[in-house]
Amino acid sequence: MIRIVTRSRIAQLAEDARAAIDRAERAEATTAEVGAILTQAMQELSAAQQELLLKAIEIRRLREEQERGPVEGETLTVLLHHGEPHTIYASRADAYADTATHGAPPDQVWQRCDERPAAAFTWRCEAFTYDPVSNGFRRLNMPAEKTLGEAA
Repeated sequence: MIRIVTRSRIAQLAEDARAAIDRAERAEATTAEVGAILTQAMQELSAAQQELLLKAIEIRRLREEQERGPVEGETLTVLLHHGEPHTIYASRADAYADTATHGAPPDQVWQRCDERPAAAFTWRCEAFTYDPVSNGFRRLNMPAEKTLGEAA
């Protein structure tokens, strides 16, 4: 088969080739953009999966702790603000740290409370321990009993 190629046909083929190259370059640029977006999305997905895994572990730990129930001698710390319960903590250190977020000096030296009523203190920590006999928590440091005078 014989084909006659004209100048206009060659010019048209050259123009088509330039247009094809332009489309290929735009496709490569778009592919690079999509690749960068995909890489970022994969990193975000990985971070979200890691966070989800950590939350699942914490939920499992809390469920096991809840199912276990309190253990004899286990203590909780109740943070009192002017004698009113503010928050319950697993440790005294956590309670002390929380008072710092409410304006108490973080380096405050905590001392044992005296006989004044709890309302006399801005912040006060009371320890409670689990007592299986009563199926509840009791104050760890009970105030000394005061003897009453005999009736007249």
